[in-house]
This record gives sequence, structure tokens and C-alpha cells, in this order.
Amino acid sequence: MAMRWRGVRRWRTAAARPAGPGDAGMTTAEYAVGTIAAAAFAAVLHQIVTSGAVADALRGLVERALDAQP
Repeated sequence: MAMRWRGVRRWRTAAARPAGPGDAGMTTAEYAVGTIAAAAFAAVLHQIVTSGAVADALRGLVERALDAQP
């Protein structure tokens, strides 16, 4: 019975330890990559929405909606 409890204590102690020094910046790096990807996606979306064809289509859609008769 004593051997079983020693194993549980060792497992709990190992689980409570913080990550090693090699993992210290991993979360920050993941946030940085995600932020850069989101900014790039926003830039591409902005270019698409402000292009001439899309702007003309949106303008036509709004004009048709405003000219609609109830």
C-alpha cells in the first residue's frame, strides 16, 4: 500500500511543476502569429471591399433598396 501512495505523490508533484524553460515563450509566439494572420486577413478583406467592382455592386444594391416601393 505504501508503494502505491508514493507513486501518486510523485505524479501529483510532477503535474504541479511549471513547464520547463524551453516552453516559456511558446504562448506569446502563438499569439504573435495569430495577430499577424488576422491583420493580413483584414488587409486583404479591405482591399477586396474597397475595389471598384465591389464598391459599384454595393452602391447599386443600396440604390435599389432606397428606390424600392413598399
